[in-house]
Amino acid sequence: MRERYRVIARVEKTHGRRGEVVTVPVHGLPSLMREGLKVAVVPPQLKGSRWHTVEEATDDGRAGQLVSFADVTTIDGAQGLVGRYVLASRKDLPDDFELRNVELLVGRQVSDEGLGLSGTIAEVMVGPANDVWAIDVAGEGELLLPVIDQVVGEVPEKGAIPVNAAGFYQGGAGR
Repeated sequence: MRERYRVIARVEKTHGRRGEVVTVPVHGLPSLMREGLKVAVVPPQLKGSRWHTVEEATDDGRAGQLVSFADVTTIDGAQGLVGRYVLASRKDLPDDFELRNVELLVGRQVSDEGLGLSGTIAEVMVGPANDVWAIDVAGEGELLLPVIDQVVGEVPEKGAIPVNAAGFYQGGAGR
């Protein structure tokens, strides 16, 4: 099976003279750059490698991460990366990546077999404590589900995402 890659960040700007760049997460993801992560920068430059290894990554909060790549040591080398996207192998990302990737979630079906409830994720609201999925439930309107362990477990690659909405749905919370 071929290795799968995901877009995790965009190179926003250069920083300093030693080749550092500032990356910002994309698609509502948290900062995922970390030391030792092997990434591809796309579209690739005409000269040089598209593959880079993160030498150092410092998170500065909401504005992005200051990142040093092992083989980018000049401001000119860093400038060539600005505006490009950073891809990482799916196997190198956190186990709960699917729960954070808005691009993969919107439009997916969810179902709660206990309630006989099914719907489609219409929106992912990124919050400081946890995300919230806005579920379009046919004939019922919108249901807001917190993305916490008690409600959402694993996210399968295909098919409906099983949820346990009973405590939130029956009590009227989230409506």
